[in-house]
Amino acid sequence: MHSAPSSRVQKAREELAGRLREIRKDAGISGRELAARCGWSESKSSRIENAKTPPSDADVTAWCRACAADEQAPDLIAANRLSADAHVQWRRLQRSGLRRLQETTGDLYRETGTFRIYVSDVIPGFLQTPGYAAALLSSIADFRGTPDDVSDAVAARMRRNEVLSNGARRFSFVMEESVLRYRLCSAETMAAQLGHLLGVMDLQNVAVGFIPFSARRAVWPMPTFTIFDDTRVHADTLDAAATLTQPGQVELYARAFERLAQGAVRGAAARSLVADAVASLA
Repeated sequence: MHSAPSSRVQKAREELAGRLREIRKDAGISGRELAARCGWSESKSSRIENAKTPPSDADVTAWCRACAADEQAPDLIAANRLSADAHVQWRRLQRSGLRRLQETTGDLYRETGTFRIYVSDVIPGFLQTPGYAAALLSSIADFRGTPDDVSDAVAARMRRNEVLSNGARRFSFVMEESVLRYRLCSAETMAAQLGHLLGVMDLQNVAVGFIPFSARRAVWPMPTFTIFDDTRVHADTLDAAATLTQPGQVELYARAFERLAQGAVRGAAARSLVADAVASLA
């Protein structure tokens, strides 16, 4: 017996159905005419439009072609593929512990050539020391009430982060100055973390920029997100990690990253911000 879709999944289906309905109406054709053009029953058109039946990729393609809206098919197909798992619930992933959460992205990290990472709250996972990662993950485990496998989770994160030393891959980090100041661990652990950060800034395949508190901003601070090549975005919230693959969505985040990067300082100015943060720990 199939369980009913979650409210989140159903909402994604309804949004897709609504977009398909608008395309049909913009084309000025009825559901019956659309069905005739697609070669299927009128009831199928109705089920798709009312989010009763999720369409296949072929159905979406046929729908757009019938409405002379072929250019909208790629975005709609991406939305269709994500309708069942547009948001991966952190709680569901963490139920078996944090180690599993670290391992779920291992293959993606190894397959990506260019990473663009914006962070406004904590040192990015890519750049964390074991001590800082342990403090952060312990806080998450305590807040979520998940199994205590922090040591294994930290080890998994460090293995995953070995991709940083692969010179064939490129990393661009833009961080708010606040990540250098928030105290999520002891002063000693934070000092070691900031020292590690200075070392990473010497890597040829890594670009690091910080947006100072005093910077005149082109855009506002945003929740953390990571862009994998030009095909996928992970955008984090408190309760979910949204996986975005629609071309329009990826382009939007790429534009946001570019705007944020414009306000970042690099080189000696960036090192000065880190050094000031280290000095404040004394």
